[in-house]
Amino acid sequence: MARIYLTSQLSVEERALSVRFIRAGGPGGQNVNKVETAVQLRFDLNQAQHWPFYVRQRLKTLAGSKLTKDGEIVITAQSARTQERNRQIALERLSQMVEAAQIAPKVRRATRPTRASVERNKVAKSKRAGVKAARSKPKDWD
Repeated sequence: MARIYLTSQLSVEERALSVRFIRAGGPGGQNVNKVETAVQLRFDLNQAQHWPFYVRQRLKTLAGSKLTKDGEIVITAQSARTQERNRQIALERLSQMVEAAQIAPKVRRATRPTRASVERNKVAKSKRAGVKAARSKPKDWD
């Protein structure tokens, strides 16, 4: 069985991918209703059990609405005029998604503002409050 390398470290067997050609929407003249140039690529995540767990989890998150209940990622490409080019575009999108899933998100560490920045904020706020107070009408001291 042939393997398709999506990234330098991760590959899938060809059977995990299924390609279907469908009619593309939009303008296209006489051929639009006869030629099936759009590509619908389906990638079964269940076939990628040998991938690290964190990559599969992030991929599910990144896929969002492209993920079906059965665990398939559906990518549609219809921007090119040929089936082969649309197939390449769909594979490129899938490999970009997998590459993004391999990158671990940075851990956010909570920090506190410095004493000097807190002081600057207080000074700026009081100065701004003075400007706004000066704009108001003078109080009537009857």
